[in-house]
Amino acid sequence: QVQLVESGGGLVQAGGSLRLSCAASGLTFSRYTMSWFRQAPGKEREFVGTISRSGGNPGYADSVKGRFTISRDNAKNTVYLQMNSLKPEDTAVYYCRAQSYTGGYDYWGQGTQVTVSS
Repeated sequence: QVQLVESGGGLVQAGGSLRLSCAASGLTFSRYTMSWFRQAPGKEREFVGTISRSGGNPGYADSVKGRFTISRDNAKNTVYLQMNSLKPEDTAVYYCRAQSYTGGYDYWGQGTQVTVSS
């Protein structure tokens, strides 16, 4: 079955960096647009960024633009989220999402906790 497994979360001080990974299995990874979302306590899940099947055309939420970078390695079936200049408001559970080109398939990972201390 399809699995998306996030890793790399943890506790970091404000201004620090983390790199999240999302390893996919059970699907043809290169056929899926990959995205990152996050959900802070008491808030709705929100979009962070996305990357196309080929790795081009990354898009970001305004709140992370210039600080976060999405990349992917289709040979490793993995998408990454490099997070720099972290702020306490970046504290959330981060989820990766895989969406098929046709939109018929939509998968989520279980999430990884990121906590940024001030």
